[in-house]
Amino acid sequence: MARGDQLGRQWKIIQTLISSHQGRSAADLADELECHPRTVYRDLEALQVAGFPIYTERVDGKNLWSVLDTVKHQMPVPFTFTELMALYFSTDLLKIFKETVFYESLESLLQKIRTTLPPDSLQYVKNLEQTIEVGIKPYCDYARFREILNRVHDAAVRRKSIEIVYFTMSRRKETRRKVDPYRIWFFNGTFYLIAYCHTRCAVRIFAVNRIKMLHLTNEPFKIQEGFNFDAFTQSSFGVFQGDLVRIKVRFSREVAGYIREKTWHPSQTILNQEDGSIVFEAEVPWSVEVRAWIMGWSTDALLLEPHALKQEIQAEARLIAERYNENAQTPSLQEPGQESRS
Repeated sequence: MARGDQLGRQWKIIQTLISSHQGRSAADLADELECHPRTVYRDLEALQVAGFPIYTERVDGKNLWSVLDTVKHQMPVPFTFTELMALYFSTDLLKIFKETVFYESLESLLQKIRTTLPPDSLQYVKNLEQTIEVGIKPYCDYARFREILNRVHDAAVRRKSIEIVYFTMSRRKETRRKVDPYRIWFFNGTFYLIAYCHTRCAVRIFAVNRIKMLHLTNEPFKIQEGFNFDAFTQSSFGVFQGDLVRIKVRFSREVAGYIREKTWHPSQTILNQEDGSIVFEAEVPWSVEVRAWIMGWSTDALLLEPHALKQEIQAEARLIAERYNENAQTPSLQEPGQESRS
């Protein structure tokens, strides 16, 4: 049996016992968990060995299991015991925010939880922490951008406009802009600022790690009437915005399962084909993200429509083939240590 399944079941047992006023029998727990009573007895014994404050007593001819009342009633309102444990358990999920104002606030909260949870229960929670690991790669090291991120967050909370020097990757150029910070958005390992840009007279997305300088003004702003964050980000395939196009992509039977198991875009539809392949359709803004996603599946993906974008990928594929050709001379892709010649 998988260790995660066992601890998941024990976690449910703890929640059930805490919410129960009179206690539960092993047979009742087994029915709820759809397992054998012997399995429940082993779990209950493991919980006791781990130091969790549960006990059994004979009531009306039944052995009923309960959590000590002193544990149930020492939790501060409005948090329950299980809610505090769940918060503590989530610590590892947010390590990517280390050295930011968000993680510092979380650490302060977790320290209060540590002093609230019964000592015997802390060890069990630590055991739970060993069963899950969240990996977010690639991601930026935001310790380097701590000051910028904190100041952007402060400006958004105070509803104050900011002046920034921003590096635009596509043009490889720095520009000065005045923006109204609407919201900080963490997406795919990167912090973005959703803000109204006074230069473009429109809401734009800025990568926080590419803000080179920032000045907080005393000018208040109001979020544009009708602006909705969910609506603003819903149509994008990732971060990039643009005109919507209807794409149709055929995926081979070898990767069809991987495509089916995820929601890649809110507008997606998937049509099964007789040979086991699928046709994926969605209305998305055409961008480098969409193109990279399709090409990332290599020969297992074929863009069927629209035709103009199909030609764009064909041209890209030809360029890639040329660069890998033995006779191709591409200075920018020379082996490390080799110098380019003009």
